[in-house]
Amino acid sequence: MSLFNWVSLGFFLYLLSPILSLNGSSDIPSRFLNYAKKEELFDWMVGVRRKIHENPELGFEEFETSKLVRAELDKIGVKYKHPLSVTGVVGFIGSGKPPFVALRADMDALAMQEMVEWEYKSKVPGKMHACGHDSHVAMLLGAAKILQDHREELKGTVVLIFQPAEEGGGGAKKMIDEGALENVNAIFGLHVANKLPIGEVASRHGPLLAGSGFFEAVISGKGGHAAIPQHSIDPILAASNVIVSLQHLVSREADPLDSQVVTVAKFQGGGAFNVIPDSVTIGGTFRAFLKESFMQLKQRIEEVVTGQAAVQRCKAVINFLENEKPFFPPTINDKYLHDYFRIVASDMLGIDKVKDMQPLMGSEDFAFYQEMIPGYFFFIGMQNETHKQLQSPHSPYFEINEDVLPYGAALHASLAARYLLEFQPEVTLPEENDHDEL
Repeated sequence: MSLFNWVSLGFFLYLLSPILSLNGSSDIPSRFLNYAKKEELFDWMVGVRRKIHENPELGFEEFETSKLVRAELDKIGVKYKHPLSVTGVVGFIGSGKPPFVALRADMDALAMQEMVEWEYKSKVPGKMHACGHDSHVAMLLGAAKILQDHREELKGTVVLIFQPAEEGGGGAKKMIDEGALENVNAIFGLHVANKLPIGEVASRHGPLLAGSGFFEAVISGKGGHAAIPQHSIDPILAASNVIVSLQHLVSREADPLDSQVVTVAKFQGGGAFNVIPDSVTIGGTFRAFLKESFMQLKQRIEEVVTGQAAVQRCKAVINFLENEKPFFPPTINDKYLHDYFRIVASDMLGIDKVKDMQPLMGSEDFAFYQEMIPGYFFFIGMQNETHKQLQSPHSPYFEINEDVLPYGAALHASLAARYLLEFQPEVTLPEENDHDEL
Protein backbone atom coordinates (compact mmCIF):
# COMPACT_ATOMS: atom_id res chain seq x y z
CA MET A 1 0.00 0.00 0.00
CA SER A 2 1.38 3.44 -0.93
CA LEU A 3 2.20 6.07 1.63
CA PHE A 4 -0.70 8.20 0.36
CA ASN A 5 -3.15 5.34 0.89
CA TRP A 6 -1.87 4.70 4.42
CA VAL A 7 -2.27 8.38 5.29
CA SER A 8 -5.77 8.44 3.78
CA LEU A 9 -6.80 5.36 5.75
CA GLY A 10 -5.40 6.80 8.95
CA PHE A 11 -7.24 10.09 8.43
CA PHE A 12 -10.48 8.23 7.65
CA LEU A 13 -10.19 6.20 10.87
CA TYR A 14 -9.50 9.42 12.76
CA LEU A 15 -12.76 10.85 11.46
CA LEU A 16 -14.58 7.69 12.50
CA SER A 17 -13.01 7.57 15.95
CA PRO A 18 -15.92 9.34 17.74
CA ILE A 19 -18.32 6.77 16.25
CA LEU A 20 -16.05 3.82 16.99
CA SER A 21 -15.65 5.00 20.57
CA LEU A 22 -19.40 4.67 21.19
CA ASN A 23 -18.89 1.05 22.13
CA GLY A 24 -16.58 2.24 24.87
CA SER A 25 -19.06 4.91 25.98
CA SER A 26 -21.94 2.51 26.62
CA ASP A 27 -20.83 2.16 30.24
CA ILE A 28 -21.23 5.89 30.92
CA PRO A 29 -24.91 5.69 31.99
CA SER A 30 -24.37 2.86 34.48
CA ARG A 31 -21.20 4.46 35.85
CA PHE A 32 -22.93 7.81 36.27
CA LEU A 33 -25.96 6.21 37.95
CA ASN A 34 -23.73 4.42 40.45
CA TYR A 35 -21.93 7.71 41.06
CA ALA A 36 -25.23 9.56 41.58
CA LYS A 37 -26.38 6.95 44.09
CA LYS A 38 -23.36 7.50 46.33
CA GLU A 39 -24.56 8.53 49.77
CA GLU A 40 -22.71 11.85 49.79
CA LEU A 41 -24.06 13.01 46.43
CA PHE A 42 -27.58 11.71 47.10
CA ASP A 43 -27.78 13.43 50.49
CA TRP A 44 -26.52 16.66 48.92
CA MET A 45 -29.23 16.61 46.23
CA VAL A 46 -31.90 15.86 48.84
CA GLY A 47 -30.69 18.79 50.96
CA VAL A 48 -30.75 21.17 47.98
CA ARG A 49 -34.22 20.03 46.99
CA ARG A 50 -35.60 20.51 50.50
CA LYS A 51 -34.14 24.00 50.84
CA ILE A 52 -35.83 25.01 47.60
CA HIS A 53 -39.08 23.32 48.59
CA GLU A 54 -39.25 25.21 51.89
CA ASN A 55 -38.81 28.55 50.11
CA PRO A 56 -40.94 28.46 46.92
CA GLU A 57 -40.84 31.46 44.60
CA LEU A 58 -43.14 32.33 41.70
CA GLY A 59 -42.10 33.06 38.12
CA PHE A 60 -39.43 35.76 37.70
CA GLU A 61 -39.24 36.01 41.50
CA GLU A 62 -36.84 33.07 42.04
CA PHE A 63 -34.14 35.27 43.58
CA GLU A 64 -33.25 33.01 46.51
CA THR A 65 -33.45 29.88 44.36
CA SER A 66 -31.14 31.49 41.82
CA LYS A 67 -28.78 32.52 44.62
CA LEU A 68 -28.70 28.94 45.92
CA VAL A 69 -27.98 27.58 42.42
CA ARG A 70 -25.08 29.99 41.95
CA ALA A 71 -23.67 29.19 45.37
CA GLU A 72 -23.68 25.45 44.64
CA LEU A 73 -22.10 25.99 41.20
CA ASP A 74 -19.40 28.08 42.85
CA LYS A 75 -18.67 25.26 45.32
CA ILE A 76 -18.09 22.72 42.56
CA GLY A 77 -16.16 25.13 40.35
CA VAL A 78 -18.65 25.60 37.51
CA LYS A 79 -18.58 28.91 35.64
CA TYR A 80 -21.89 30.59 34.80
CA LYS A 81 -23.67 33.65 33.45
CA HIS A 82 -26.24 35.56 35.53
CA PRO A 83 -28.76 37.08 35.33
CA LEU A 84 -30.64 36.04 32.23
CA SER A 85 -34.37 36.70 32.21
CA VAL A 86 -34.25 38.28 35.71
CA THR A 87 -33.27 35.20 37.74
CA GLY A 88 -31.99 32.70 35.18
CA VAL A 89 -28.55 31.09 35.41
CA VAL A 90 -26.56 29.44 32.59
CA GLY A 91 -23.57 27.29 33.57
CA PHE A 92 -20.80 25.78 31.44
CA ILE A 93 -18.80 22.56 31.90
CA GLY A 94 -16.22 21.15 29.52
CA SER A 95 -13.80 22.40 26.91
CA GLY A 96 -15.65 25.57 25.96
CA LYS A 97 -15.54 24.32 22.37
CA PRO A 98 -18.09 22.61 20.09
CA PRO A 99 -20.23 20.66 20.18
CA PHE A 100 -22.51 22.32 22.75
CA VAL A 101 -25.38 20.45 24.37
CA ALA A 102 -27.81 21.96 26.90
CA LEU A 103 -29.67 20.54 29.90
CA ARG A 104 -32.59 22.51 31.34
CA ALA A 105 -34.35 22.76 34.71
CA ASP A 106 -37.25 25.07 35.61
CA MET A 107 -37.14 26.84 39.00
CA ASP A 108 -40.55 28.41 39.72
CA ALA A 109 -43.29 27.34 42.12
CA LEU A 110 -47.08 27.65 42.04
CA ALA A 111 -49.45 30.03 43.79
CA MET A 112 -51.17 27.49 46.02
CA GLN A 113 -51.17 26.43 49.65
CA GLU A 114 -49.31 23.21 50.49
CA MET A 115 -51.49 20.71 52.36
CA VAL A 116 -48.82 18.06 52.96
CA GLU A 117 -47.70 18.04 56.59
CA TRP A 118 -44.00 17.24 56.80
CA GLU A 119 -40.78 18.67 58.19
CA TYR A 120 -39.88 20.60 55.05
CA LYS A 121 -43.32 21.99 54.20
CA SER A 122 -43.42 25.34 52.38
CA LYS A 123 -42.71 28.23 54.73
CA VAL A 124 -44.38 30.73 52.40
CA PRO A 125 -48.19 30.97 52.70
CA GLY A 126 -49.94 30.54 49.36
CA LYS A 127 -46.87 29.26 47.49
CA MET A 128 -45.80 25.68 46.88
CA HIS A 129 -43.55 23.56 44.69
CA ALA A 130 -46.46 21.45 43.45
CA CYS A 131 -45.00 20.53 40.06
CA GLY A 132 -41.60 19.15 41.02
CA HIS A 133 -39.44 22.03 39.86
CA ASP A 134 -37.51 21.88 43.14
CA SER A 135 -36.48 18.33 42.24
CA HIS A 136 -35.66 19.39 38.67
CA VAL A 137 -33.18 21.96 39.98
CA ALA A 138 -31.66 19.45 42.41
CA MET A 139 -31.23 16.88 39.62
CA LEU A 140 -29.58 19.36 37.27
CA LEU A 141 -27.21 20.44 40.04
CA GLY A 142 -26.50 16.75 40.63
CA ALA A 143 -25.75 16.34 36.93
CA ALA A 144 -23.43 19.34 37.14
CA LYS A 145 -21.56 17.67 39.98
CA ILE A 146 -21.23 14.40 38.03
CA LEU A 147 -20.09 16.14 34.86
CA GLN A 148 -17.64 18.40 36.66
CA ASP A 149 -16.10 15.38 38.40
CA HIS A 150 -15.76 13.65 35.01
CA ARG A 151 -14.92 16.71 32.94
CA GLU A 152 -11.82 15.06 31.44
CA GLU A 153 -14.21 12.72 29.57
CA LEU A 154 -16.19 15.56 27.97
CA LYS A 155 -15.47 16.13 24.28
CA GLY A 156 -17.18 19.50 24.08
CA THR A 157 -19.29 21.77 26.29
CA VAL A 158 -22.35 21.13 28.43
CA VAL A 159 -24.63 24.14 28.99
CA LEU A 160 -26.73 24.11 32.18
CA ILE A 161 -29.92 26.19 31.89
CA PHE A 162 -31.66 27.06 35.17
CA GLN A 163 -34.79 28.75 33.89
CA PRO A 164 -37.40 30.94 35.61
CA ALA A 165 -41.14 31.12 35.02
CA GLU A 166 -42.18 27.91 33.26
CA GLU A 167 -45.65 28.03 34.85
CA GLY A 168 -47.32 30.24 32.26
CA GLY A 169 -44.69 32.97 32.19
CA GLY A 170 -42.84 31.70 29.14
CA GLY A 171 -39.46 31.98 30.84
CA ALA A 172 -37.88 29.78 28.16
CA LYS A 173 -38.67 32.34 25.46
CA LYS A 174 -37.07 35.12 27.46
CA MET A 175 -34.00 32.96 28.14
CA ILE A 176 -33.65 32.38 24.39
CA ASP A 177 -34.02 36.11 23.69
CA GLU A 178 -31.14 36.77 26.09
CA GLY A 179 -28.79 34.25 24.49
CA ALA A 180 -29.18 31.05 26.55
CA LEU A 181 -28.96 28.89 23.41
CA GLU A 182 -25.92 30.56 21.90
CA ASN A 183 -23.86 27.92 20.04
CA VAL A 184 -26.06 25.11 21.45
CA ASN A 185 -26.70 22.20 19.06
CA ALA A 186 -29.33 20.27 21.06
CA ILE A 187 -31.18 20.43 24.38
CA PHE A 188 -32.70 17.91 26.81
CA GLY A 189 -35.28 18.42 29.56
CA LEU A 190 -37.20 16.22 31.97
CA HIS A 191 -40.23 16.19 34.25
CA VAL A 192 -41.04 13.95 37.21
CA ALA A 193 -44.02 11.64 36.72
CA ASN A 194 -46.11 10.56 39.70
CA LYS A 195 -47.69 7.47 38.08
CA LEU A 196 -44.59 6.10 36.36
CA PRO A 197 -42.61 3.61 38.51
CA ILE A 198 -39.24 4.61 39.89
CA GLY A 199 -36.45 3.61 37.51
CA GLU A 200 -38.60 4.01 34.39
CA VAL A 201 -38.75 6.77 31.79
CA ALA A 202 -41.32 7.56 29.11
CA SER A 203 -41.51 9.75 26.03
CA ARG A 204 -42.08 9.61 22.27
CA HIS A 205 -40.85 11.20 19.07
CA GLY A 206 -42.99 13.85 17.43
CA PRO A 207 -45.78 15.67 19.31
CA LEU A 208 -45.60 15.00 23.05
CA LEU A 209 -47.42 17.94 24.66
CA ALA A 210 -49.96 20.37 23.24
CA GLY A 211 -49.66 24.03 22.45
CA SER A 212 -51.62 26.15 24.91
CA GLY A 213 -53.13 29.56 25.46
CA PHE A 214 -55.33 31.33 28.00
CA PHE A 215 -58.28 33.68 27.69
CA GLU A 216 -60.33 35.91 29.96
CA ALA A 217 -63.58 37.63 29.05
CA VAL A 218 -65.59 40.31 30.84
CA ILE A 219 -69.28 40.13 29.93
CA SER A 220 -71.17 43.28 30.87
CA GLY A 221 -74.93 43.78 31.19
CA LYS A 222 -77.10 45.85 33.53
CA GLY A 223 -77.45 44.95 37.19
CA GLY A 224 -80.66 45.01 39.16
CA HIS A 225 -82.94 43.25 41.62
CA ALA A 226 -83.28 39.50 41.06
CA ALA A 227 -87.08 39.74 41.59
CA ILE A 228 -87.54 42.03 38.58
CA PRO A 229 -85.13 40.62 35.95
CA GLN A 230 -87.01 42.37 33.13
CA HIS A 231 -85.41 45.63 34.25
CA SER A 232 -81.90 44.13 34.03
CA ILE A 233 -79.65 42.67 31.36
CA ASP A 234 -78.35 39.49 32.96
CA PRO A 235 -74.61 38.83 32.34
CA ILE A 236 -74.76 35.53 34.27
CA LEU A 237 -77.24 34.12 31.75
CA ALA A 238 -75.09 35.43 28.90
CA ALA A 239 -71.93 33.91 30.39
CA SER A 240 -73.69 30.58 30.86
CA ASN A 241 -74.67 30.51 27.19
CA VAL A 242 -71.10 31.42 26.23
CA ILE A 243 -69.70 28.50 28.24
CA VAL A 244 -72.10 25.97 26.72
CA SER A 245 -71.39 27.24 23.20
CA LEU A 246 -67.61 27.07 23.73
CA GLN A 247 -67.93 23.32 24.36
CA HIS A 248 -69.29 22.89 20.84
CA LEU A 249 -66.04 24.16 19.30
CA VAL A 250 -64.35 20.81 19.92
CA SER A 251 -67.33 18.46 19.78
CA ARG A 252 -68.83 19.88 16.57
CA GLU A 253 -66.13 21.86 14.75
CA ALA A 254 -62.86 20.00 15.35
CA ASP A 255 -61.69 16.88 13.53
CA PRO A 256 -62.06 14.03 16.06
CA LEU A 257 -58.57 12.85 15.06
CA ASP A 258 -57.06 16.28 15.77
CA SER A 259 -56.93 16.53 19.57
CA GLN A 260 -58.14 19.85 20.97
CA VAL A 261 -59.39 21.16 24.32
CA VAL A 262 -61.34 24.22 25.43
CA THR A 263 -61.95 24.48 29.18
CA VAL A 264 -63.59 27.31 31.11
CA ALA A 265 -62.15 27.10 34.61
CA LYS A 266 -62.96 30.55 35.98
CA PHE A 267 -66.39 32.12 36.61
CA GLN A 268 -66.66 35.19 38.81
CA GLY A 269 -69.78 37.29 39.16
CA GLY A 270 -72.18 38.57 41.74
CA GLY A 271 -71.97 38.73 45.51
CA ALA A 272 -75.56 38.44 46.71
CA PHE A 273 -78.42 35.95 46.31
CA ASN A 274 -80.93 38.55 45.14
CA VAL A 275 -78.86 40.94 42.99
CA ILE A 276 -78.12 40.53 39.28
CA PRO A 277 -74.54 41.84 38.82
CA ASP A 278 -73.41 44.36 36.25
CA SER A 279 -70.74 42.06 34.87
CA VAL A 280 -69.27 38.56 34.97
CA THR A 281 -65.69 37.42 34.29
CA ILE A 282 -64.95 34.03 32.81
CA GLY A 283 -61.61 32.53 31.84
CA GLY A 284 -59.96 29.34 30.71
CA THR A 285 -57.46 27.60 28.49
CA PHE A 286 -57.38 26.13 25.00
CA ARG A 287 -55.03 23.47 23.65
CA ALA A 288 -54.12 21.91 20.29
CA PHE A 289 -51.23 20.08 18.65
CA LEU A 290 -51.44 21.76 15.24
CA LYS A 291 -50.72 25.46 14.84
CA GLU A 292 -53.60 25.98 12.42
CA SER A 293 -56.00 24.25 14.82
CA PHE A 294 -54.72 26.37 17.68
CA MET A 295 -55.23 29.64 15.78
CA GLN A 296 -58.67 28.49 14.61
CA LEU A 297 -59.67 27.84 18.22
CA LYS A 298 -58.45 31.29 19.23
CA GLN A 299 -60.51 32.94 16.48
CA ARG A 300 -63.64 30.94 17.26
CA ILE A 301 -63.40 31.55 21.03
CA GLU A 302 -63.43 35.28 20.36
CA GLU A 303 -66.37 34.98 17.94
CA VAL A 304 -68.42 32.79 20.27
CA VAL A 305 -67.83 34.96 23.35
CA THR A 306 -68.75 38.23 21.64
CA GLY A 307 -71.56 36.71 19.56
CA GLN A 308 -73.31 34.83 22.36
CA ALA A 309 -73.01 37.85 24.68
CA ALA A 310 -74.67 40.01 22.00
CA VAL A 311 -77.56 37.53 21.69
CA GLN A 312 -78.30 38.18 25.38
CA ARG A 313 -77.96 42.00 24.86
CA CYS A 314 -74.60 42.07 26.67
CA LYS A 315 -71.20 43.31 25.60
CA ALA A 316 -68.03 41.25 25.90
CA VAL A 317 -64.34 42.16 25.95
CA ILE A 318 -61.91 39.25 25.56
CA ASN A 319 -58.22 39.20 26.43
CA PHE A 320 -55.86 36.38 25.47
CA LEU A 321 -53.27 37.52 28.04
CA GLU A 322 -50.38 37.11 25.62
CA ASN A 323 -48.12 39.51 27.52
CA GLU A 324 -48.52 37.84 30.93
CA LYS A 325 -49.03 34.28 29.69
CA PRO A 326 -47.59 33.88 26.19
CA PHE A 327 -48.94 31.13 23.96
CA PHE A 328 -46.87 27.94 24.28
CA PRO A 329 -46.12 26.02 21.08
CA PRO A 330 -46.54 22.23 21.08
CA THR A 331 -43.67 20.18 22.50
CA ILE A 332 -42.34 18.16 19.55
CA ASN A 333 -39.48 15.74 20.15
CA ASP A 334 -36.76 15.32 17.54
CA LYS A 335 -36.77 11.82 15.95
CA TYR A 336 -32.99 11.37 16.00
CA LEU A 337 -32.75 12.52 19.61
CA HIS A 338 -35.54 10.07 20.46
CA ASP A 339 -33.51 7.18 19.06
CA TYR A 340 -30.44 8.45 20.89
CA PHE A 341 -32.36 8.85 24.17
CA ARG A 342 -33.63 5.26 23.98
CA ILE A 343 -30.07 3.95 23.60
CA VAL A 344 -28.70 5.94 26.55
CA ALA A 345 -31.69 5.26 28.82
CA SER A 346 -31.62 1.55 27.93
CA ASP A 347 -27.92 1.33 28.79
CA MET A 348 -28.74 2.78 32.20
CA LEU A 349 -32.12 1.25 33.06
CA GLY A 350 -32.68 -1.63 30.64
CA ILE A 351 -34.79 -1.51 27.49
CA ASP A 352 -37.87 -2.73 29.37
CA LYS A 353 -37.76 0.41 31.53
CA VAL A 354 -37.88 2.79 28.55
CA LYS A 355 -41.54 3.30 27.63
CA ASP A 356 -43.31 4.88 24.67
CA MET A 357 -46.20 7.08 25.72
CA GLN A 358 -49.23 8.71 24.16
CA PRO A 359 -49.31 12.49 23.68
CA LEU A 360 -50.76 14.58 26.52
CA MET A 361 -52.79 17.80 26.37
CA GLY A 362 -50.57 19.42 29.00
CA SER A 363 -48.07 22.01 27.83
CA GLU A 364 -44.45 22.96 28.47
CA ASP A 365 -42.48 26.06 27.60
CA PHE A 366 -39.55 23.74 26.79
CA ALA A 367 -41.23 23.84 23.37
CA PHE A 368 -39.74 27.31 22.77
CA TYR A 369 -36.25 25.76 22.81
CA GLN A 370 -37.41 23.09 20.34
CA GLU A 371 -38.53 25.80 17.92
CA MET A 372 -34.90 26.95 17.75
CA ILE A 373 -32.85 23.73 17.88
CA PRO A 374 -33.43 19.95 18.11
CA GLY A 375 -34.76 19.15 21.56
CA TYR A 376 -36.00 16.20 23.58
CA PHE A 377 -38.30 16.15 26.61
CA PHE A 378 -39.07 13.08 28.70
CA PHE A 379 -40.78 11.96 31.90
CA ILE A 380 -39.00 10.18 34.73
CA GLY A 381 -40.87 7.92 37.11
CA MET A 382 -40.93 8.30 40.89
CA GLN A 383 -43.77 6.04 42.05
CA ASN A 384 -42.75 3.37 44.53
CA GLU A 385 -45.40 0.67 44.29
CA THR A 386 -44.85 -0.36 47.91
CA HIS A 387 -45.80 3.13 49.08
CA LYS A 388 -48.97 5.20 48.69
CA GLN A 389 -49.96 6.56 45.29
CA LEU A 390 -48.39 9.97 44.70
CA GLN A 391 -50.74 12.81 43.82
CA SER A 392 -50.72 14.54 40.44
CA PRO A 393 -48.79 17.77 39.76
CA HIS A 394 -50.61 20.98 40.72
CA SER A 395 -52.28 19.22 43.64
CA PRO A 396 -51.81 20.74 47.12
CA TYR A 397 -50.97 17.16 48.19
CA PHE A 398 -48.21 16.71 45.59
CA GLU A 399 -45.08 15.00 46.90
CA ILE A 400 -41.68 13.96 45.53
CA ASN A 401 -40.16 10.52 46.01
CA GLU A 402 -36.58 11.69 46.49
CA ASP A 403 -35.24 8.34 45.29
CA VAL A 404 -35.79 9.75 41.79
CA LEU A 405 -33.00 12.31 42.20
CA PRO A 406 -30.03 10.03 41.29
CA TYR A 407 -31.85 8.75 38.21
CA GLY A 408 -32.58 12.24 36.90
CA ALA A 409 -29.08 13.52 37.63
CA ALA A 410 -27.41 10.52 36.01
CA LEU A 411 -29.67 10.61 32.93
CA HIS A 412 -29.02 14.33 32.44
CA ALA A 413 -25.26 13.79 32.75
CA SER A 414 -25.23 10.68 30.53
CA LEU A 415 -27.29 12.28 27.77
CA ALA A 416 -24.91 15.23 27.68
CA ALA A 417 -21.63 13.30 27.91
CA ARG A 418 -22.60 10.71 25.31
CA TYR A 419 -23.99 13.41 23.01
CA LEU A 420 -20.63 15.16 22.97
CA LEU A 421 -19.01 11.88 21.89
CA GLU A 422 -21.58 10.96 19.27
CA PHE A 423 -22.16 14.31 17.62
CA GLN A 424 -18.66 15.59 17.03
CA PRO A 425 -18.35 18.36 14.41
CA GLU A 426 -17.87 17.05 10.92
CA VAL A 427 -14.45 17.54 9.35
CA THR A 428 -14.54 18.62 5.71
CA LEU A 429 -12.17 16.58 3.57
CA PRO A 430 -10.04 18.44 1.03
CA GLU A 431 -11.15 17.87 -2.54
CA GLU A 432 -9.06 15.23 -4.36
CA ASN A 433 -7.75 15.71 -7.86
CA ASP A 434 -8.79 12.53 -9.66
CA HIS A 435 -6.82 13.33 -12.85
CA ASP A 436 -3.53 11.48 -13.31
CA GLU A 437 -0.48 13.54 -14.04
CA LEU A 438 0.73 13.04 -17.64
